[in-house]
Amino acid sequence: MSESGILLKVDDLHIDYHPRNQLAVHAVAGVSFELQAGEVVAVVGESGSGKSTLAAALIGLNAANAHIAAGRIVLAGQDVTHASERQWRALRGREAGFVPQDPGQSLDPIKRIGAQVAEALTVHGVAARDAAQRALEILAEVGLSDVRRVAGSYPHELSGGMRQRVLIGIGLANRPPLLIADEPTSGLDVSVQRQVLDHLERLIHERGIGVLLITHDLGMAADRADRVLVMRGGKLLEAGPTRAVLGAPSHPYTKTLIGASRRGAGAGHVVARRPVHEAPILVVDQLVKQYANASAHVAVDGVSFAVPRHGTTSIVGESGAGKSTIARILMRLDVPTTGSVRFDGEEIAHLRGGALRAFRRRVQVVAQNPYASLDPRFSVEAIVAEPLRAFDEGDRRARRARVAELLESVGLPERLRDRPPQALSGGQRQRVAIARALAIRPDLVILDEPVSALDTAVQSQILALLRRLQDELGVSYLLISHDLGVVREMSDHVVVLRGGRIVEQGPTQGLFEAPAHTYTRALLNDTPGRRHASPWPEEIRA
Repeated sequence: MSESGILLKVDDLHIDYHPRNQLAVHAVAGVSFELQAGEVVAVVGESGSGKSTLAAALIGLNAANAHIAAGRIVLAGQDVTHASERQWRALRGREAGFVPQDPGQSLDPIKRIGAQVAEALTVHGVAARDAAQRALEILAEVGLSDVRRVAGSYPHELSGGMRQRVLIGIGLANRPPLLIADEPTSGLDVSVQRQVLDHLERLIHERGIGVLLITHDLGMAADRADRVLVMRGGKLLEAGPTRAVLGAPSHPYTKTLIGASRRGAGAGHVVARRPVHEAPILVVDQLVKQYANASAHVAVDGVSFAVPRHGTTSIVGESGAGKSTIARILMRLDVPTTGSVRFDGEEIAHLRGGALRAFRRRVQVVAQNPYASLDPRFSVEAIVAEPLRAFDEGDRRARRARVAELLESVGLPERLRDRPPQALSGGQRQRVAIARALAIRPDLVILDEPVSALDTAVQSQILALLRRLQDELGVSYLLISHDLGVVREMSDHVVVLRGGRIVEQGPTQGLFEAPAHTYTRALLNDTPGRRHASPWPEEIRA
């Protein structure tokens, strides 16, 4: 293609971080590539490989302590390597849209969703009245239903997946020729992933937009990308057409990623689980949650299930199905309208004072969003040790030793213990959150999308860790996930949720091998890597 068809050109880019009183960290080291109109280029690699630093630089959003040490970035024919913020404001949104990884930090918590989408339009000259109507259309385009209710909501009133779709809509609002998407579907279930990515494909075909897709999901890259760039330690190790890179990788690291992706997908097997004969540790009976707003929205409608003692129940379903609402009720962070929740035989609605504290000692959570759930004022060590201090476990020396043990168990190096969470990658933050939840050895852990921010290699490590801890400690898990590979690998029992209601539930093997409901079959068919047109070769397809 001619030079005029190049939307983005990166030439020998080097980006360093300069932490206070520490040596510079080389986050991106000599990366070069081009992106043409009408193509999708996927950047893959493990957490901390430099993918998100690269994406931030390409849209002028690098952290304050990040510095472009060498190289060049050319966007829409302009050299923007050292562009001012004023120059970027004119380009950002119009020439290049951006979908950040974290909806919790990227959406204004005190502004309604419709106003935030409209603002992305008005900043580039769209009249306010037109922007309000267009905002509704944008929300519908990214797969949200009841868009007027969504537009009138605040971010905290939406699920994580719904917030992520709002960000995708904002990124596409001004119809830019280039979209830079940093893990744009990591919080979405597989059916909504397909809807959003199908929408992007239509834009590519209709308007010739180019997409730079930052992802740890090799199945998604195989399904959707024309070319793949493999990064590790800030360096570009391998690049080329998707079929060539994923079908016949030349670098050992790429082969490792592919192997981890196959294992992480849980392809063709259910991990053998020991039979559980004891009474369930958690029983949910006819749970209903109705919000008293104008539409009397029913988020959870007559849900019943159990979590086996020393076992795992998983809840799957599309974004907005009620999964996170159920998790909040089980943690006593919200109250049901009707229904019962019994933990170890005791109704939790009546717990007060010391009994409630004892319950929270035995039930911990790994939240969906590691950016919002970690206190930015604390170091990694202080965050992980927080439950130990709260429940007065051990002295200072014992807590330090326990923190070191936990960091090692979740694959975090010792040098990170004094860092604040904002100095970590998304995947590293999620590992900190898992370490914190396991610190006091709870009886039940609610895992709300615990590995959605992690690359496949680290997913395998964390899932193996969770299984080992379950075997060693007898901990029970309630797993909320849109990743069916993770669900299949981890679960004894699966609950399929849609629109706040259970459409199907049963033992894992039976549900995956012979799903009874059409919705369950649709979820299985939408799993990345299973599309018929996928370039993912049969011998490595998950």
